[in-house]
Amino acid sequence: MATLVKGLGQATRPLLPVVQSWDRDARRWVRALRRSPVKVVFPSGEVVERKPSPGKQPRKGVFEAGRHEQRLKQPLPVPPSQTPSTWEESGLRYDKALPGDKRLSSVMTVVKSRPFREKQGKILLEGRRLIADALKAGAVPKVFFFSRLDYIKELPTDKLKGVSLIKVKFEDIKDWSDLVTPQGIMGIFAKPDHVKMTYPETQLRHSLPLLLICDNLRDPGNLGTILRSAAGAGCSKVLLTKGCVDAWEPKVLRAGMGAHFQVPIINNLDWETVPNYLPTDTRVYVADNCGLYAQAQTSNKASDHGWVCDRQLSKLHKYEEEVDLETGASKGWLPELEVQSYDLDWTEAPAAVVIGGETHGVSLESLQLAENTGGKRLVIPVVPGVDSLNSAMAASILLFEGKRQLRVRAEHWSRDRSSH
Repeated sequence: MATLVKGLGQATRPLLPVVQSWDRDARRWVRALRRSPVKVVFPSGEVVERKPSPGKQPRKGVFEAGRHEQRLKQPLPVPPSQTPSTWEESGLRYDKALPGDKRLSSVMTVVKSRPFREKQGKILLEGRRLIADALKAGAVPKVFFFSRLDYIKELPTDKLKGVSLIKVKFEDIKDWSDLVTPQGIMGIFAKPDHVKMTYPETQLRHSLPLLLICDNLRDPGNLGTILRSAAGAGCSKVLLTKGCVDAWEPKVLRAGMGAHFQVPIINNLDWETVPNYLPTDTRVYVADNCGLYAQAQTSNKASDHGWVCDRQLSKLHKYEEEVDLETGASKGWLPELEVQSYDLDWTEAPAAVVIGGETHGVSLESLQLAENTGGKRLVIPVVPGVDSLNSAMAASILLFEGKRQLRVRAEHWSRDRSSH
């Protein structure tokens, strides 16, 4: 019996362990449930992140996957060297004018008109250098017309955002250009405000207590040249009274060669408001070689030094004599202004120089302002028989003489201070 039982036991014992399929599948599900997935995706599409239980460190593979997901969520930092610096990277766009496009002609027709400039507050700048100077000084561009995309790419990209860029044919720009050799780019800018402008640091550092007042200057070329001299001499401000040509007229801009963006210019002033723009204790000096009053005030030998201009030019000063209708006698009624040579010291206080136009000369208002501030008439000697100097030349001589006197005065003051 024992032998039979033993045989049956041997017969029922399998030679190899048999694993049922249901047991194997159950173990797989158990292992799956023990894992801590980074995300659980439900059939509805909802995604739930699961954090590892406290005190339990996730495996390296899961931890690295989590870090990778976080990196994908955060925006990649752009190195400073890869910030948008080119025209293409900034995403700027331009329009190409098709045949029959009237935008250039319509703008040019009105922007060259002084009433439009004063009413709309817009000016026209032409040429790459002048436009670059304007942008650097903080002038606000509105529209650019250009014939080659390279001209726009030369400009700072941060200044072109929100500006209308229109590519036109070079022939169209040439038709409207005031330059002998058009440069293929024109810009419409908001009329600059001297208070909001950013003038060059070098210019501000060399600024002098010397101002220029333009009186009845009608020639655009002369005014542009005078503005260049004012910027070169270091004038702190330029005032233009009513009756002068517009400082933002295209010919003045061309002759100024960028001086408009180097020295503050205040345009179209009434004489009553001029003192408001002058520093305290400013003395006003009038550049005027002509006139009966100047002849009477100079010495007997003045004509030998060329201090007296042609008497025919004195007729331009109609205000210098007044005829009494009852007696028929003439009497002078000009302000009492002393006359002196331009090279004598006249820069003791902040000084303002009045330059008049060649046709109309200085106004009576300028002489009255000079008298009220304790100023004088400045005479530049010329050879007898020679007409008065060109306005731009006279302004240059006086401004640079004023600069020389201020520099000498500063050197003496510095030397006296060091000696004490």
